[in-house]
Amino acid sequence: MEFDDDLTACARLVERGDPDRFDAAMAAPVEARAVLFPLYAFNLEVARAPWLTQESMIAEMRLQWWRDALDEIATGGLVRRHEVVTPLALVLDAGGAGLLDRLVAARRWDIYRDPFEDEAHFTRYLEETSGHLILAAGRALGGMPEQVASDLGYASGLAGFLRAVPVLEAQGRLPLIDGRPEAVAALARGGLARLKRARGSMGMVAKPARAALLPGWQAGALLAQAASDPARVGAGTLGLSEFGRRARLLKSAVTGRV
Repeated sequence: MEFDDDLTACARLVERGDPDRFDAAMAAPVEARAVLFPLYAFNLEVARAPWLTQESMIAEMRLQWWRDALDEIATGGLVRRHEVVTPLALVLDAGGAGLLDRLVAARRWDIYRDPFEDEAHFTRYLEETSGHLILAAGRALGGMPEQVASDLGYASGLAGFLRAVPVLEAQGRLPLIDGRPEAVAALARGGLARLKRARGSMGMVAKPARAALLPGWQAGALLAQAASDPARVGAGTLGLSEFGRRARLLKSAVTGRV
């Protein structure tokens, strides 16, 4: 596989802005990277769009730009020239574009300071951001059971969200429905339960699509930390050593399991 200028640009964007997914993509088979890097670059651009401005209208316009690009991909018409959109159009079908459109819509929560409405809203946010990215990647790589993507997406999305809690609070947000230590621990245990269910079904994932699962390689360890010591969430100390990160990623890459 040869990377053209667009794929190289996507890889560099992910390397700079989302090092965990960059490492996951680099641990994937070489042929999968041409699929993963455009998807991860898209996700990065969408995730940071609400934070590039204090003007909610401008943030809405930025997200709408991506929804319009996805609509062009879904309808099979002329697709705008862009270093991320152009290679993204080569890996998405209409169904995949629809999944990512719902991802963009879910990111509207990031624009405003309103808390999540309830637990169902929070769950849907994680499933439609992290989960839909996994599902779209698995779909582009040959097929992914929706329940596996939803469960792993929830677990890995929750782990990432808990790591972001101090930053969100510093921005004046109320990120958690219930921030009491016992509630945070229960939330993390719920994530671990969904991760366990995803692991039990990974045999249903076709081998080429297992590369889409690799971004979840840290979820189990991070959620276990939050469950056993929820104070680490507010303190911003959830995380693995560099050796632990590398060892877990290598194991996931070799076994195809997270």
